[in-house]
Amino acid sequence: MKKIAFSGTLDPITNGHMWVIGEALAIADEVIVFLSENPAKKPHFPAAMRKDIIERSVAERGWTQVRVVIVNGDYTARAAKKHGIDYIIRGIRNNADFDYENLIQQTNVDVLGGAKTIFVMPPRDLGSVSSSFVKALEGPVGWHWHMKKFVPKPAYEAWICGWLRDEWNALWHDLPAGDDARGVPSAWFDVLTGDTCYGAGTRRYHNVEHLVHGLSELQVWAADTGASPAELAALKKAFWFHDAVYAHDPGQASNEEASARMWLDSGLERQPGDGQTVADLIRATDHFQEESISHPLKQAMLGADLAILGQDDDVYDAYAEAIRMEYGHVPIDAYRTHRCKALAYLHGKAQAGTLYGDAYFAGQYNDRAIANMGREIAALGGRL
Repeated sequence: MKKIAFSGTLDPITNGHMWVIGEALAIADEVIVFLSENPAKKPHFPAAMRKDIIERSVAERGWTQVRVVIVNGDYTARAAKKHGIDYIIRGIRNNADFDYENLIQQTNVDVLGGAKTIFVMPPRDLGSVSSSFVKALEGPVGWHWHMKKFVPKPAYEAWICGWLRDEWNALWHDLPAGDDARGVPSAWFDVLTGDTCYGAGTRRYHNVEHLVHGLSELQVWAADTGASPAELAALKKAFWFHDAVYAHDPGQASNEEASARMWLDSGLERQPGDGQTVADLIRATDHFQEESISHPLKQAMLGADLAILGQDDDVYDAYAEAIRMEYGHVPIDAYRTHRCKALAYLHGKAQAGTLYGDAYFAGQYNDRAIANMGREIAALGGRL
């Protein structure tokens, strides 16, 4: 069999879709992915972006025999015949899928004179994965960790980048544009998510995923505590900038101080006094400056920053591994010594009930943080 077609809106493409494409490649020389552009639907990504995401997803797997074609205003089965393709492959996850797909394939052949359909059944772990399922994950704290399990990397990165852009734009929706990069929100979004800040390849933990987690934590914290929109906005602005600078040069100002200065120099805050509030919240994440910072929102900022310590085992273990990779330049013995020292300090605060000064974060994460840090210290060969 020379060619097989696979079709769908693919918004976003999931690991289930990728499995079907892989099955098609096992029996065909070439697979054409027909990307449906349906005017009745309102996709998250425009067709051109979905096409790019799919192309990068198949390229990551070395699938050079896959082409992506956008179909506008035509039935996929008829488009397949126009491309000289006699068979379309579809995945069936359950009885409802079978009834629906059977009706579609009968229409394709009997009414349209289009390509016939080959059905394949995905393995158990992909049986419930669909684009709708993936979309429904967005929102709660940790949603991005769950989404990451079900979509290829290019789709995941595009989704969280879009989510972050929406978050960023919401902070500055009433801010007029400036004449240059200073004070222009869109320019600063590109800076912060680019390869000199959170988008840097060396950022294994202090990256865009860290931004998603912290911003989600703050959103839920505000809903739980009844914080004002102004308070939430100040915290989010601080979180966006708090790890913007993450260098390893001991001769320079601390990363937190450098990040606070970046914020103050950005020109983004136009209200008198608000800029200093955000700078203070950024500086509060530096344990050398924390005690000198007095602000009613400080504990919420610290809680969001340290919430990773109280996550489920698999999330915490991935965090611990990412931190080690981020400090890959440090010899393992030195890393163990310094990491254990830092963890012992935080572990002691958690046991004393002072790690999370905010009641919401303490109730959510303190006990698990104690257990997680104890496990990591033991794994590194340290003692409490």
